[in-house]
Amino acid sequence: MTQIRGVQPWCLGVTLHLILAAVLHQGLATVAPPTTAPPTAAPHKDPGRPEKGNYVVTRSNGSACLLASMGLQLNITFNSVSQNKTVQEVVNLQPNMTKPSGSCDSDRASLLLTTDAEKTNLTFIFTLNVTSNKYHLSEVSLSADWPDMKEPLSANNRSLDYLRGTFGFSYMCHEEQTLSVAPDFSINTFQLQVQPFGLTGDQFGAGKHSGLVELIESESAVSL
Repeated sequence: MTQIRGVQPWCLGVTLHLILAAVLHQGLATVAPPTTAPPTAAPHKDPGRPEKGNYVVTRSNGSACLLASMGLQLNITFNSVSQNKTVQEVVNLQPNMTKPSGSCDSDRASLLLTTDAEKTNLTFIFTLNVTSNKYHLSEVSLSADWPDMKEPLSANNRSLDYLRGTFGFSYMCHEEQTLSVAPDFSINTFQLQVQPFGLTGDQFGAGKHSGLVELIESESAVSL
């Protein structure tokens, strides 16, 4: 009996010691500051609806081979120098400050839009399936070097399937739509009409007039 009474206080003391240590450790753990991800700034104020621009790509003989009429809004995420964090900018492309260029082949047409002030180059590439006479926007690339960027931004996607149409017809969508290109870049289009193949003169094919929208929907698989 004496031995048992001698062991009990020692065991109880050790047990209390362990319990106090565990409680103290738990208490310290609860006051440790949580780990959080670096903050990302919310998008800047909406710049409003962009102005619609009319862009033409011509062949070497001066004839038009690609027509585009659209308002463009760029959504770009980049590292900001002034804010020292990642920000998202929504910028309208200004038609009067944008220079169009490009090229046309039998099954490939490109439209390059360049703004000197913002050092921005935006390229659209359309591809034509000569067997089915169907075309689509297959590639978009962007290079931008804005003053507030820590480093120039370059984005490219060569596996797109947007703006599907038929040779000789224009693709048309009056509603706003978003073309996702890369995680840090997308494009909002407004009142878009484009024809990269089968132009006759310098006018859009069927679809320029609202009365022919139903024809364009059936011929060009337009999704409004």
